[in-house]
Amino acid sequence: MKILISPDKFKGSLSAVEVAEAIEQGIRRVIPGAEIIKFPLADGGDGTVSLLTRHFKGRFIQINVHGPLFNNIEAEYGFVESIKTAFIEMSSASGLSLLVEKHHNPLLTTTLGTGEMIADAVRKGAKRIILGIGGSATNDAGIGMACALGYRFFDINGKELDPLGENLQLIRSIDDSELLFKPSEINVLVACDVDNPLYGKKGAAYVYGPQKGATPEMVVKLDKGLKNFARIVMAKYGKDVNHMPGSGAAGGLGAGSVAFIDASLRPGIDLCMEITGFEKQLSSADLIITGEGKLDNQTFHGKVIDGVTRLAGKNNIPVLAICGDIKVNSRELKKHGILRSASLVNHFGSVDYAIKNAGIGITEVSRILLEDYLKTIRSILH
Repeated sequence: MKILISPDKFKGSLSAVEVAEAIEQGIRRVIPGAEIIKFPLADGGDGTVSLLTRHFKGRFIQINVHGPLFNNIEAEYGFVESIKTAFIEMSSASGLSLLVEKHHNPLLTTTLGTGEMIADAVRKGAKRIILGIGGSATNDAGIGMACALGYRFFDINGKELDPLGENLQLIRSIDDSELLFKPSEINVLVACDVDNPLYGKKGAAYVYGPQKGATPEMVVKLDKGLKNFARIVMAKYGKDVNHMPGSGAAGGLGAGSVAFIDASLRPGIDLCMEITGFEKQLSSADLIITGEGKLDNQTFHGKVIDGVTRLAGKNNIPVLAICGDIKVNSRELKKHGILRSASLVNHFGSVDYAIKNAGIGITEVSRILLEDYLKTIRSILH
């Protein structure tokens, strides 16, 4: 029996790699001789860079960059020389987690450090950039990133503007005469799991601005800036970045990535599965075991389990799911292709205990879940 183990991380407890190892231990207690393939996944959020860099046996590069408030910080990204690919999380340089709450203010934050990581990767020979844009502290439409790559932004009087959210509404022209590289020379794929437009009531400022510290007055100002930015980009490059699904991600970094580095916006889990060749591994499996920290209504909108079950269904392969907590009923789970599921919270009876003992719990729950599945299969066959 060939079993493919493909979980996401259990946030706050274990990495995806550690979860896969714990599941394997549970399987071995039931089928010692099973052929097991551990293939942990990520959806473009936290942990994606680490997972993909290790998957391709790359190295981690530390670099001094500008943080969200232009302070000097150390960021990290992954680089794989053999495939000339860099894996970058914008949150490493421009993330909300880098700021204490009193400094949350998307009028004053920048994606400059994200651009500095991209520039460093290109200097090291990267021809492909995989960019995760979750967890941002910014609402600058990517002009900070662009400045690090050689773009310059000017107001109506020809004065150069600092790349901040509050300056978006002042932009009247863009100078791209001294870029570090031609966007056409680099293939940039952005892991983007939202479909918000750039501006408007469903745009970056109104939907995500308050999470980053924006007051209602700030939201209005930021939204006007994003609208002006879209107008300037359309005039300069002929790109309608507002109506592109995902352009509002990360405070407009989705739109800025398309405008300045010709990026393609892709669902994170689809991108991760594609570049790792996941479907090829999946196609020969007899059973797939997946999982994540919490299985809820958001799971089937671009999370790891969603990606796994879609491909499993396409290939008619049964799926079992092990999660920290499950907030969806069994009928809904079966609708999405999950034959059986189990949660650590139900097993232990306590959220705190489940978090603290995730490794042991995953191994035991895996054993129980697999035994139950095999009993069902035998009863059907007989």
